[in-house]
Amino acid sequence: MKLLVLSGLTCDQGRRRVLDGIDLTIRAGEFVGLLGRNGAGKTTLLRAAQGLIPAGGWSSLADMPAHERARMAAFMPQGREIAWPMSVESLVALGRIAHPDAAGAADLAATERAIAALDLGALRHRPATGLSGGEQARALIARALAQETSLLLADEPISGLDPAAQIRVMRLFAALAKDGKGVVASLHDLGLAARHCTRLVLLEQGRIVADGAPSKVLSARNLAQCFGITAQMTQTADGLSFQVQDVTEPH
Repeated sequence: MKLLVLSGLTCDQGRRRVLDGIDLTIRAGEFVGLLGRNGAGKTTLLRAAQGLIPAGGWSSLADMPAHERARMAAFMPQGREIAWPMSVESLVALGRIAHPDAAGAADLAATERAIAALDLGALRHRPATGLSGGEQARALIARALAQETSLLLADEPISGLDPAAQIRVMRLFAALAKDGKGVVASLHDLGLAARHCTRLVLLEQGRIVADGAPSKVLSARNLAQCFGITAQMTQTADGLSFQVQDVTEPH
């Protein structure tokens, strides 16, 4: 089932074209890693796809009424500002605003599932503004999960997390996809992307230059062209292992 369709998506910032004719379809069961160096267009793509910024072309999400979009897709932005000193539990429960007709018991159950998924039980009564950066990130991911949508869009969700938390979040996203949801996350850790994502989309200067299985997208040519690195990939029993070896001059 198609969860997101982008056709000819473009976006300009001043005189600069940040997205240039993006065609992309996300289906249920996919965990898609959105890759590219800083400034490649990852954040702009995620925001334009939801109609949060002006864009040309067409997006199935942006074309929806706001209340339908909120039930279809949850978004975790890159910025992690928490404005009020509410409890972690209350922050996570904000994800249920997208379901105004849901019964109280359903809201509570969804909130509890999200808290458990991000291991926030011990922090539930603490003010969210008093948490560490990594703890705040986990609380905001839980808020998005509590929305219980078919599609999750996350902009650098594992940035600032400790290594164990990064792995837990990536495993959680992979499990969501395995359960039939769709996940799109912009990522900078190529090793975790290779190991956990079912599909990678590589952006360069606002265009898709590669789209497919991790072993295909993370080719030596793509790595040199888009990141200026060389790396070694090996297939292990646990999946694809990826190790950066050196820095090169990008082509």
